[in-house]
Amino acid sequence: MITKTTIADVARAQRDNLHGRETGLMRDALHRLPEPDPHALIISGIRRCGKSTLMHQLLHGDYADAFFLNFEDPRLYGFDLRDFSRLDDILHESEKKLLFFDEIQVVEGWELYVRQKLDEGCRLIITGSNASLLSQELGSRLTGRHLSTELFPFSWPEFLRFRGQQPSDALFQDYMNEGGFPEYLKSGNDDVLHQLFNDILIRDIAVRYGVRDVKSLQRLALFLVSNTGRLVSANKLKSQFGISATSTVMEYFSHLEQSWLFFFVPKFSYSVQKQNVNPRKVYAIDTGLVQVNSKSFTSDWGPVFENLVFLFLRRRYREISYFKEKGECDFIAVEKSRPAEVIQVCLKLTADNLERELNGLFEALRFFGLQEGHIITLNQHDRFEQDGLTAIAVPCREYFS
Repeated sequence: MITKTTIADVARAQRDNLHGRETGLMRDALHRLPEPDPHALIISGIRRCGKSTLMHQLLHGDYADAFFLNFEDPRLYGFDLRDFSRLDDILHESEKKLLFFDEIQVVEGWELYVRQKLDEGCRLIITGSNASLLSQELGSRLTGRHLSTELFPFSWPEFLRFRGQQPSDALFQDYMNEGGFPEYLKSGNDDVLHQLFNDILIRDIAVRYGVRDVKSLQRLALFLVSNTGRLVSANKLKSQFGISATSTVMEYFSHLEQSWLFFFVPKFSYSVQKQNVNPRKVYAIDTGLVQVNSKSFTSDWGPVFENLVFLFLRRRYREISYFKEKGECDFIAVEKSRPAEVIQVCLKLTADNLERELNGLFEALRFFGLQEGHIITLNQHDRFEQDGLTAIAVPCREYFS
């Protein structure tokens, strides 16, 4: 338990610290956030992607009178469900009805308190670094009274604004290499992304979920970050890393995805069972994180480029699959249970790979009954037609804009 005085002092110190900081680059998400009233607005994303900065920007804008508390402050270690009654006293004394709670998910049972404050007519904005904040299970615990949004590291347009430069191939290469974590872009210090990678594995996964074999978890994560864009199978990785059961590897996959470190993309199938038994393609949350932490020292930009395209699509769509029958197509973006976009990714179209890339794309278009798909390239424009189907090759910078 924590005293009321401590909680009040921490909240005051945190607010003073926020007022003394610069607001940073204004995030695109700032203009897309729905109003929290009468729901709790939940903003979730990986550590260090800018959630607290986004909250800071809100506090300097339309929500200047909000009460703010970051539950991951070391002075609040040990905060539990009983301490919410003391927090309640502070809120009643302040007469504030707009509440900003940062990383509140570290307190077990926090949903009960949030629901209570909603019932009292408060407006709440909550941030957290665990994807369970977006889950259907959470929706049931809050009786559907929440709106959810995701925050990623800097997008390509945000990267350009951060650099204060006009788009170019050279700058896009920088973005592909450095990614979008604000702190890393400011410092250029690889230790920032090394430490972030390790913190997520230890604090967000090993400690949170009680993982005992931390070394196997770390070795698995290192393998995944070194093999982005490739197919992975829990059964094969179990043998490779000497993990006792396939179910344990699947649990690790789930933890890694919940912490926003990796995404595991299934093969498209109308059968959930077939989706579950087929290998998945793995992608990381940020290409800079890949470049800094990967064991691969090759200069193959193809997988990194594909990862970048995936992240662009993932910002737009929650559901993405890959297509594989006779040929393969990299991404099927699904919206409202229907294929919305069919995307092939190729860093550079050449005489050696053109037929393979087109065959996979056209096969996917025929399968879904669509007429047009895209091949995302680094800097090529082109157009290909076959049996009434069209494949449009477009540079990624143009497609991302």
